[in-house]
Amino acid sequence: MKKQLVLLATVFVVAISSTFGQKTKQDSTNRKFFIGSTIWLLGNFIPDDPNPPELVQLHFGYHITPKDVVSIELKTWRYAWPLGIPYGKSFQATGENYPGYVKAFGVGLVYQRFWWKGAYTSIDAGNMLQKYMDENKKHIQNGYQLFMTYRLGYHFQFFKNRFFIEPSVAMTHWPINTNVPESFNKIENKWPNYFLFEPGLHFGFKF
Repeated sequence: MKKQLVLLATVFVVAISSTFGQKTKQDSTNRKFFIGSTIWLLGNFIPDDPNPPELVQLHFGYHITPKDVVSIELKTWRYAWPLGIPYGKSFQATGENYPGYVKAFGVGLVYQRFWWKGAYTSIDAGNMLQKYMDENKKHIQNGYQLFMTYRLGYHFQFFKNRFFIEPSVAMTHWPINTNVPESFNKIENKWPNYFLFEPGLHFGFKF
């Protein structure tokens, strides 16, 4: 499922970048606010997916200066494999999954810095409530996760600079992950508490 979305995102980024790349300009200070989300929402529409992501993600942002941006990220999603499994044969493989799944809800605080034209880096601190569910969808217990995202990307804007997309690559890291059920923890401990080279594609509207 995730491989299909990665391919789709790559094709979309190349097409949009080719069309609008030469028109990109620094953000106008006249439009300081924006609202946006992520292309990973498309994962909710994959037919017959036994582990749907149930992803909802919304960003509200503000340009403090033309180069400095802060935003709040509201997010909920579901996952059934440890987040630290790298790309390869074990990624979302049968037998590597939890005995159930995790339903996460949270709020993230994001700082984004533009360095050259549309090139940027950002850091996102997500405070996530983790609801652990067993294979029968019965609630086991709750936990807390600090989910950090370090992102490198490029900002393309078009249609009179009102709309934008931001292809990116990220490292995610969860240094705090509390109250994990023992049955989940046995699988979680097999993998690192970080994930490298996660592709991303955010989009939004400025106003």
